[in-house]
Amino acid sequence: MPYHWPEDTQFEELTLDVEKKECVSCGRTTTICDHRFHRVHTLDGPLRMTSRLTHCPDPSCVSHSKTLSPEAEFAIAPPYWAIGWDVFAWIGQRRFSRHWSVPQICNELLDSYGIKLSADAIEKYIGRYQIMIAARQQNPELLREAYEGIDDLILSIDGLQPEKGHESLYVIRELRAKRVWFATPLLSSAESEIKKVIEEVRLWAERLGKPVHAWVSDKQDAFVKTIGEVFPGVPHRYCKNHFMRDVAKPIVEADSSAKVRLRGKVRGLRTIERKILEADTSEKKKR
Repeated sequence: MPYHWPEDTQFEELTLDVEKKECVSCGRTTTICDHRFHRVHTLDGPLRMTSRLTHCPDPSCVSHSKTLSPEAEFAIAPPYWAIGWDVFAWIGQRRFSRHWSVPQICNELLDSYGIKLSADAIEKYIGRYQIMIAARQQNPELLREAYEGIDDLILSIDGLQPEKGHESLYVIRELRAKRVWFATPLLSSAESEIKKVIEEVRLWAERLGKPVHAWVSDKQDAFVKTIGEVFPGVPHRYCKNHFMRDVAKPIVEADSSAKVRLRGKVRGLRTIERKILEADTSEKKKR
């Protein structure tokens, strides 16, 4: 749905022109053929952009039907958005750097900047922010720059299941640079599915041109077999967190059993105490 602007909104006006005036096909000067209006929230206040659209005036030119837009418009806000890039970055920074909740972001935008957005709209922009960050993290050139000073790679894989019955999210991390490479949802933890993920990791390592020094996981059978096939000879270590958790299992189970017995004894003591109190009360009444 389009954003509803209050009738009394005071907009700052901004008129934008196409940067390149000449037609790319015939070289003639383009002429204004239409106007596009776009209203957005910015951290400096509401802004109404008027973009002057142009095209080649020669009907016989192959570019006559192509409409040119000012590039500066998209540097302020994407099409159909109710907020500018500055507000978008502000929302993303508060959500993922400061871990603000959606209601907290809504209230702060309204109190500090007079920007009224619904919780659904905030969640939609947060989702887009996540997609953009993920795309940037996987950019090959940026990834290569991040690993310039790193000689080899230590990789880890772990499956995260939010609830039973839901698909698990398998996350690949590189531990030298402490960077999440990617995450893939899988309905099954079968070897054939896990192998596709491990093969994708191999392609990433090959693009970086870095050798894989070791793997770390909880050593599920599917992980052990597929990593051994795709990365033969690469050491595969047990995750310290999973190892310590497995070591502690007997102690946790013994502690749980002791707690059950303790509760039984405590409940028994409570019954005795109640009987004593009742006996004392009866004795007092007799007196």
